[in-house]
This record gives sequence, structure tokens and C-alpha cells, in this order.
Amino acid sequence: MKVKKKKKSYKTSNLAPGTIAYLGKKQSTITNIEIVNYSKDNYKSFKSNAVKDAFDFKGNDCVTWVNIDGLNNVKDIETLGLHYKLHPLTLEDIVNTGQRPKLEEFENYMFVVFKMLFIKNDDEIHYEHLSLIVGDDYVLTFQEADGDVFNDLRERLNSAKGRIRTQGSDYLMYSILDAVVDNYFTVIEVLGDKVEDMEGLLFQSNDADDSTPGKIQELKQEILKMRRSIYPLREVISRMEKTDCIFIEEKTHSYLRDLYDHIIQVSESVDLYREMIWSLMDMYMTIINNKMNEIMKVLTIVATIFIPLTFIAGIYGMNFKYMPELNSQNGYFILLGVMFIIFIFMLIYFRRKRWL
Repeated sequence: MKVKKKKKSYKTSNLAPGTIAYLGKKQSTITNIEIVNYSKDNYKSFKSNAVKDAFDFKGNDCVTWVNIDGLNNVKDIETLGLHYKLHPLTLEDIVNTGQRPKLEEFENYMFVVFKMLFIKNDDEIHYEHLSLIVGDDYVLTFQEADGDVFNDLRERLNSAKGRIRTQGSDYLMYSILDAVVDNYFTVIEVLGDKVEDMEGLLFQSNDADDSTPGKIQELKQEILKMRRSIYPLREVISRMEKTDCIFIEEKTHSYLRDLYDHIIQVSESVDLYREMIWSLMDMYMTIINNKMNEIMKVLTIVATIFIPLTFIAGIYGMNFKYMPELNSQNGYFILLGVMFIIFIFMLIYFRRKRWL
């Protein structure tokens, strides 16, 4: 029975530019807000569900990091946007989870969109739409839901480790991007393990079955999705490193150059595993063909052995009245002996030819 393929439905949002409409799938009933306000000698961190709690720290001679979880609560996003004077198109891109990574500069802030990847639920790769806004003394980050890769960064801020508490908002922006890019290496390592496991599975002929092509296709889709998430970030960081934006100090550019080297390394690893995954299907087909060749070789050898035996049996199976061997008392046993000798001879011949 032929299975009818279910057609995909594509929705087109024909909304006016600047309309804030959440297009993702993750729904949260409340907006979770984490606020970190710090300077060299002061540190304060707390969580809230009221967006107005993030308004009191602007312009207090400290750097403020406001992290918002829950993009479907567009009213809170609009309220925060009004307070920080964010452009409507920026707010639209914040809640548009399909937006590709990009960088935009405005008069009072710089806006960055990228994808955060991390491992979740037994080596499952989780994709998170992440938006970042950096101003003179603040950084805003917007996530779809709970869960991120910033725990080490929070610990550094809390314990005043390193130089982050002595730097401005541009260095905090770099630290956030660096945490995301560093976690790309962990994701790439997990993907590499999956590719190597599949490669090992293909070489174990007893384990490669009909489900193998489907598993290879899943890996191919995974690497393509990862590539679409990571590759555009190279252009974003390159532009950021070369920009003369007033919110990025000159000393921060050296860190951004190092970050660019890291994203290039990640991109090269993605390309490597992409080529490996694309070759897995060819490897699978080669193994299947080799198996088929082995089967055909055995069948051919069996058929070749029985050709002379069938020929002899065919001759003495003809209904001619005058055949000398028919009147021989030992003719039957002699014929069986000849057929057996031919059988043994052909086995020895095939063995010496290494066909068996």
C-alpha cells in the first residue's frame, strides 16, 4: 500500500513592518528577568517577573545586564523597548525566531542576533534564538525559554574573577558571545562522536541494517541546521571587529579578533563533519554492494560446480536404448564416483584461486 506523504503547510505573516509577533514554538506563561548590576567594587543580582524592575539601573555609573526569558510575552518586550528607546524593527527581530544572525547599529545602541547551541537531554542539540543589545552602560539579552550557557560568566561576575568587573558593557557583550562560541566546540564534539559512531557502525556489517540510511539522513539534517546557525555569525563578528561603533572601545577589538578566529575554527569543523556525513551514505551503499557481490560470488560458484554434474546427469538421463554404460553392473557407482571427483576437483581449484 502506497503511503501518502503529508504536505507541509507554510504560514506567511503579512504584517506591517515593526509589528511585534512571536513566531516561535516555546510558550511561557510569565517573563523571567535576571538583572545583574555591577562595577569594580559593587555587585547586585536578582530575578524578577516584572519588567519594570529593570528600569531603575539605567544611568547609575554601573554596567547592567538584563536577561529576559520568554519571547511570547510581547507586551513585556514592548515595555522594555520603550524604556530603552529600541527601534520597532529591532523589537520585531527579537521575537522573530527565524531571523538569521545579523548585526545592526543604531544611534543609541547596537543590535546583534545569533543562535545559542547547547547539549540537552542525552546528547540532544538544543537551538535557542538569542538577541543582544549593547548600549553605553547596559546589555540586554533576549531568550525564548530558560536554559543557557552563561553559568560560568555569572560566576565570574559574582566572584569578580578576571577583568570583566573592571570593563564596560562592550566587554560584557564580548564575554556573552565568547561563552556562546566556546559552547559551539562542545556541540561540535558531540556531533563528531555521532558521526564517528555511525562510521564505526557501517564497518560492522552485522549492525548496519535498513534503518541506517534514515540515521545518516538525520545526521545530515542536523549538520545543515547547525551550519545555518553558525556560518552567518562569522560575518557578524567580522563586522563587529571592524566597526567604529562608539559603544566598542579600541581595546575590545583585540578580543573580538580572537573570537573571530574561534568562530572560523568552528566553521571549519562543521565543514569537515559535513563532508564526512555526506560520504557516509556512499560508504553504506558500497558496503551493501560488497555484500551483494559476496552473495553473487557464492551463488556463481555453486552454479559452476553443478554445471558439469548436471551435464553428466543430463546425458545419462536421455532415453536412448543403446548406451553401453546402462548394461554395466557397476556403471551407477562409477558415474557417482566421477561426479564426486569433479566436485572435489572444482572445490580445490576455487580454493587455490582464493574464490572461496
